[in-house]
This record gives sequence, structure tokens and C-alpha cells, in this order.
Amino acid sequence: MDKRTLGTNGLEVSAIGLGCMSMTGGYSDKPDRQEMIALIRNAVDRGVTFFDTAEIYGPYANEELVGEALAPYKDQVVIATKFGWDIDPVERKPRGPVTSRPEVIKHVVEGSLQRLGVDTIDLYYQHRVDPQVPIEDVAGAVKELTEAGKVKYFGMSEAAAGTIRRAHAVQPVTAVQSEYSLWWRRPEEEVLAACEELGIGFVPYSPLGKGFLTGTITASTSFDAGNDIRSTIPRFEPEALKHNQAVVDLLASIAERKGATPAQIALAWLLAQKPWIVPIPGTRKPHRLEENLGAADVELTEAELTEIEDAAAKIQVQGGRYAEAAEQMTNL
Repeated sequence: MDKRTLGTNGLEVSAIGLGCMSMTGGYSDKPDRQEMIALIRNAVDRGVTFFDTAEIYGPYANEELVGEALAPYKDQVVIATKFGWDIDPVERKPRGPVTSRPEVIKHVVEGSLQRLGVDTIDLYYQHRVDPQVPIEDVAGAVKELTEAGKVKYFGMSEAAAGTIRRAHAVQPVTAVQSEYSLWWRRPEEEVLAACEELGIGFVPYSPLGKGFLTGTITASTSFDAGNDIRSTIPRFEPEALKHNQAVVDLLASIAERKGATPAQIALAWLLAQKPWIVPIPGTRKPHRLEENLGAADVELTEAELTEIEDAAAKIQVQGGRYAEAAEQMTNL
């Protein structure tokens, strides 16, 4: 697979990465652990070198899974994880809202290093901006970790452009991870321009709209209220799904002509936006992994990109992408 570079410090990764969050839950009951290990290793065999996890996924279980799966390939891959929570290590539950107090960052990094089985974390994101802690203090704490050899590169997730600039002035930000797809385009307002100006890579999570852009979800699809986070998201309510089907229809029309799938067109569209954009679609199914990685071979012409842009401009997506409380934690 082709490689792309995140940031100006030379962090090279596969053009498409793998988001591992759902491999320990989030969208249904927890899948079989050994099957997920096999899936991650299959991704390595297919050329994926960029894997995304976080301490809060589980909590802890996802880092443990990724660490075990990638143990034979530690020198061949880039593992990104995230801090930003004060988690009770016994209960494995957050003790409160987000926290990026420097003393917490310096403490929790040790747990992530241990669970991932590495000496250095390749890319360490602040999971969400903590409004109670100056971002300069957060960046300063990560700078100390890089100087100590515990972290190679600093990243931020769902941060506003002004916050990214302030952090970057203290410790260079290598990558910003935020939701970005044809049905969530807020990063285009300010964040992508800031990344381009500062030489920061951009990592879209949920590049397939939590499954919606694959064309496999309709207004009649039901979501397990106990296990599937989409059951809490306004954008996945039946009326919103029915209205937003126009986005999938657009992708499907292009896909049919290209001999591709809607998911591949959605990912190819992201790849065509900037050479420093690296999407991280997540999956738990081998055939979906193959489908997603195949998007790297789909080239959209300028005419096709214009067609997508013109059609998308006429579609007003309905429904919030998160419940209100979760949305308030973004774009700070």
C-alpha cells in the first residue's frame, strides 16, 4: 500500500489505517478476541502500518488487544493511542469527566506503554480538549514525555483551530484526529486550513459515518440500546436515516460507474482531499477490511470530485452526530 506522511517530522504511515475501537465493543457485544487479533495481523499482511486505539476503549481492553496483536510487528507499525481520562484501574471506569492535568498524563502514559508492550508510544493524542487545563500545559507535559523518550509524536483529537495553534507553539503537533466524511465536514471550516499552514497531518475517524456510508444501514435498521453507541446518536434515528439516504445514493451512483462500493468511494474522496489525510476506518470483518483497503486503489477524476461536490452541496444532512453532551466535548 502507498504511504503518506503525517506532519513535517517524517511520521510515515500507510495511506489507510485501521481504527481498532470497535474490536472490544461499542457497536454490539464484544467480538471474539482471537478473531480480532487475526484481523489486525491480516491488516499488517495487507500493508497497513497505522493502528489506532485509546486507553478509554474498554477501558484498557483495546490497548491490551492491540498490544498483543502487534507484538510480532512492533518495529514495522505505528501505534497511536490517546490520553485524557482519569480511569480507576480496579473498576476500569472513568472517575469523572475528561482530564488532561499534567500529572495525570505523566502517570497514565506508563499504563499505555505497558499494555501496548512498547518502550515508546509512536503517536500520543489528547483525546478531547480539557477546558479546565490550559492547552499549553498539556503540550508541555507531552513535550517532557518526548524528551524522556516515552512518546515520539504529539497529536490532538477534536480540537478547534485556535487550540491547535496554541499547542503547536509549545510542542509540535504531528496529527489532528477528528471526525470527517461526506456527512460531517466541519473540519473544512478552519481545522484543515490550520493543519496545512502548520504542517500537521489529519486523521479522519468514522470516515464511513459509523457504517452509514457503506450503504448497509437503512431507516429500518435497529441498534442495540445496551451495546451500540449509534442508538444514542440523533443522526441514526429513523427519520434522519431516511433523509440522509441521499448521501449514500450519491456514493452508490459513482461506485457503480467505477466498479467500486459506496464505502470505497467515500474513502477515496477523503484521500483525494489532501495528500496528508489518512483515514482510519474501523471494522471487525475480514471482507470489510479488504473492501476498505481497496479504496486506496480507487482514483477519482477531477470531474468526479466536482460531481460529488456539486451533488453533496444540495444535500442537507439531518441529525446531530453525537448526543448533545458528547458534542459539547468537541471543537474546543
